[in-house]
Amino acid sequence: MAEPSATIRLDKWLWHVRAFKSRSLAAQAVAMGRMRLNGQLVAKPAQPVRAGDVLTFAIGQRVRVLRVIGPGSRRGPASEAATLYEDLSPPAPPPDLSRPKREPGGRPEGRARRSFDAARSRWVE
Repeated sequence: MAEPSATIRLDKWLWHVRAFKSRSLAAQAVAMGRMRLNGQLVAKPAQPVRAGDVLTFAIGQRVRVLRVIGPGSRRGPASEAATLYEDLSPPAPPPDLSRPKREPGGRPEGRARRSFDAARSRWVE
């Protein structure tokens, strides 16, 4: 008798391959209904995944296309996770150099804020 191919829950597999930081985030992403498994929309985190399946989903501005190579038995290091899938994603677009870049620093503190406020009040008057 032929042995059935090993399957694993979709949310668990996404967590194993480190596509999401936690299994609950993976389950939420699947439940939103914006993932496709072999071209069909998937809305249940418990959907079984097996070797050869193709998964398409978006993370941020990037679309990821992954072919399942194996189910995996644990969430190991990234080098081990990379052996569980083949990345078929299109290359990321080059960064838009015309957009302004965010300056590091954040909110000014104490002395810097007082000098900024003083300079601003001179212009307002």
